[in-house]
Amino acid sequence: MATGILSVGLHLIGHDVLSAILLALACVLWVTLAVAFAVRFAVDRPGWQAASANPPALMAVAATGVLGTRFSLAGRQSLALALLALAFAAWPWLLVSVLRHWKRPAPGSAFLVCVSTESLAVLAGTLALAGCGDWLASAALAAGCLGLLLYAEALARFDFRQVLHGLGDHWVAAGALAISALAASKLTASPLWSGSAHQALRIACLVLLALDFAWYVVLAGAEFVRPRLGYDLRRWSTVFPLGMTAVATLSTSQAAKVHRLHGLGSVLLWIALAAWLLVAAGWLAATARRNPPA
Repeated sequence: MATGILSVGLHLIGHDVLSAILLALACVLWVTLAVAFAVRFAVDRPGWQAASANPPALMAVAATGVLGTRFSLAGRQSLALALLALAFAAWPWLLVSVLRHWKRPAPGSAFLVCVSTESLAVLAGTLALAGCGDWLASAALAAGCLGLLLYAEALARFDFRQVLHGLGDHWVAAGALAISALAASKLTASPLWSGSAHQALRIACLVLLALDFAWYVVLAGAEFVRPRLGYDLRRWSTVFPLGMTAVATLSTSQAAKVHRLHGLGSVLLWIALAAWLLVAAGWLAATARRNPPA
């Protein structure tokens, strides 16, 4: 998810070579995790079912949606449609499984119920803009509205102490609003709606982005007040919201015709890329410590 959304962002600001490198890496990671997912399903069905009841399982849907969006932007519409079908096939089963086992208070990963749903809206909206059918824009609107309802439910369950004590996934509270704003920007850019409907979508897009910025400032400030140094796997769930906020800002700038946002989105994207490099370095160091050379 984090690598894929950075690839999308770099494509939007014209750094296509670096975007392609990250896209290739995202594809390798996606295939590796898909194989691991399938192998566990085959050899450890109880463990697979237990894992599917937790919100992180929905990352499979979100990652597939992000990857499909990048391929659509690259003109690979058939592949993007196939990834949309795959994500949509997995989404209801995983979503129901997670909702049935939700607990209070919930960590930041609970917001993945929104992220996964909005990822379908973003991909469907991107494909609609690429000329793959107006019905996809209507489907994106439905998924986007459902995603916001799920966000409200996740927020009601969220353990706000995670803002100061979370180890990374608490940032998904912001990332879920960012991907919601991105979905709204795709709908705003669609020619399917005009007049008051278009204006309502534009306002929704700007409001969602403003709420995302508010979360971003609060969470960034909390990191300074209570630094959480050292690598943790959940830090990848920090990189994704940083990248998604940047992409949502860039997309909103174009769709809502607020061109001043483009420069801000570019700055936020480079911040997200720096965070990606730091977390990747932490992951490599942690891997080296677990597997020292013989």
